[in-house]
Amino acid sequence: MAGDSKVHTFEEVSKHNETKDCWLIIDGKVYDVTPFMDDHPGGTSSYSIIDALSLSLSLSFCDLVTGKDATNDFEDVGHSDAAREQMEKFYIGEIDASSVPAKRAYIPPQQAPYNHDKTADFVIKILQFLVPLLILALAFVVRHYTKVE
Repeated sequence: MAGDSKVHTFEEVSKHNETKDCWLIIDGKVYDVTPFMDDHPGGTSSYSIIDALSLSLSLSFCDLVTGKDATNDFEDVGHSDAAREQMEKFYIGEIDASSVPAKRAYIPPQQAPYNHDKTADFVIKILQFLVPLLILALAFVVRHYTKVE
């Protein structure tokens, strides 16, 4: 690693978010991976994340990991020891921890309250099915008995 460790702010790092200028934050360290973008399997080539979003979005590797702490993304992929050693040549400094935005707590979406008494819903569904059948049966009965022979 570099002998003199420069401290970068989160705002400064997040400005480097393009394929031709890509900086990452991994484990509190800042890496300029721009020279590696052409060699990285997810680098400049685009890929589709249809599985995740059911949409046809085309995003590059740099689009997915810049502007945030990429530690979890890096660890989730399961990089080899060789990849971790190769990171050292891209090291450019440390991140100022006080400039990193606080992680927001997950707030689950609002859901309708659970209805313990399902009888009302059940009755409505049965009526939606039976009323048309009763009207149809009544029409057949009326036609049968009012038929002139």
